[in-house]
Amino acid sequence: MKYFWLVLYYGFAYHLPATYSLGKIGLFSGHLRRFIFKRIAKKCGHHVNIKRHAFFGKGFDIELGNYSDLGIDCHVPNNIKIGDYVMMGPKCHILSNHTHNTSRLDIPMQQQGKIEKPGRTIIGNDVWIGRQVLFTGGKHVGNHVIIGAGSVVCKDIEDYAVVGGNPIRIIRYRNK
Repeated sequence: MKYFWLVLYYGFAYHLPATYSLGKIGLFSGHLRRFIFKRIAKKCGHHVNIKRHAFFGKGFDIELGNYSDLGIDCHVPNNIKIGDYVMMGPKCHILSNHTHNTSRLDIPMQQQGKIEKPGRTIIGNDVWIGRQVLFTGGKHVGNHVIIGAGSVVCKDIEDYAVVGGNPIRIIRYRNK
């Protein structure tokens, strides 16, 4: 049955207008995407917002907390865990843990196949992810974190940190 909802999402709801556009049509679009997503995801909290062109693969193992959203044109892996009150800006891309095997030198990397690193990306509660943030796979983001627009998250982020840049660096802490 989940595949039916997945086809309905990517075949129809994925293409509907943005939630905050065109008045009642946009509101209907947002409600429909949320309705379908709840039938696909492992966990879907209340008052979530699945924005236009949000891509989540099969989505069967996604956990999305209360009052959180998947941003416009975002791309997240099938097994991500997102806490409560998470805001995600447009065009965020969170990579999965699949990568190319590069261990052998006697054959081209392209012919070595793919491997999956252990772990999953986990985003804590009360996090603001700016526009066009790129995450490498398997990162942990603490609670109450702000990630600046255009940042590249290639390491874990501790609670209350405000980070930005490529690669990210701590700018300050919100609680100090």
